[in-house]
Amino acid sequence: MAGGGRGAGRPAKKKSPSKGTGGNVRRGLEGKGATPPAHMRHWYKDKARTERIEREERTGRSSSPRTPVRTRRSEDAPEYIGGRNPVVEALRAGVPANALYVAQRIDSDDRVKESVRIAADRGIAMLEVTREKLDRLTEGGVHQGVALQIPAYDYAHPDDLVQQARNAAEVPLIVALDGVTDPRNLGAIARSATAFGAHGLVVPARRSAGVTAGAWKTSAGTLATLPVARASNLTATLREYREAGLFVIGLDGEGRVDIGDANLLEDPLVVVVGSEGKGLSRLVREACDLVVRIPMHAAAESLNAGVAAGIALYEVARHRKR
Repeated sequence: MAGGGRGAGRPAKKKSPSKGTGGNVRRGLEGKGATPPAHMRHWYKDKARTERIEREERTGRSSSPRTPVRTRRSEDAPEYIGGRNPVVEALRAGVPANALYVAQRIDSDDRVKESVRIAADRGIAMLEVTREKLDRLTEGGVHQGVALQIPAYDYAHPDDLVQQARNAAEVPLIVALDGVTDPRNLGAIARSATAFGAHGLVVPARRSAGVTAGAWKTSAGTLATLPVARASNLTATLREYREAGLFVIGLDGEGRVDIGDANLLEDPLVVVVGSEGKGLSRLVREACDLVVRIPMHAAAESLNAGVAAGIALYEVARHRKR
């Protein structure tokens, strides 16, 4: 029969009046509070994962080789030298140290014994730790069971260097580094600066070598007596030195005057050493009263920054003595 499906012929059911929401809509529109932090959201699988991530953020080490987590070491944090030869050489050179870490059940040799003896003589704390602890301190470097903690260097203010010269009734001689990024060059320049009577070094706060373990070792202990100042802006610091009565000489291979012919070497002086290859930056060059060069054969394109600084400081000392 046409139109005779199931339920055909039955009267349509009358709809009952819709009921109220009972306030559910209003409650649904209310805020649910602050957004929960990431580790409390549903897509974090379990507590173990959260703890692992937090542990990796603290240590800067990751258990996954594909996604390593690294944290930037603070400039005020101590540094660690790892390895038997580097540690004993640093102790021999008089590098300041807070603590000597020695692995448990270490196979001791002459280098370890000497390191322990020097540390004991200097009153440096000695701690016996696990190799896992040494791995963390040296950030996975080769430590051979020993590590030395070097305290963060206490930089001077650039004005302190001038004041030190005046307190000694001497003509100020300051060495500034522009773009020197190798700590070993800084250490070598510190040796020359000490040998030829400079009153300190000035290094930029950024993009420059600092007083690290490598600088200490190369300086052969001279950084213990030679102050190093940090300048937030090297160009501005050089201008302030000029306003204080010092002349600024830049050392660069493109200079037009030989260092031996410069007529300012006996005056209060700042010698600026540029980076190897690049020389002085444009702004630093403009802040100099004079740019000088070291005469040499054309076969040598440039000198190492440490060597160039030593030659320039020798010339300054020779003129002042004369």
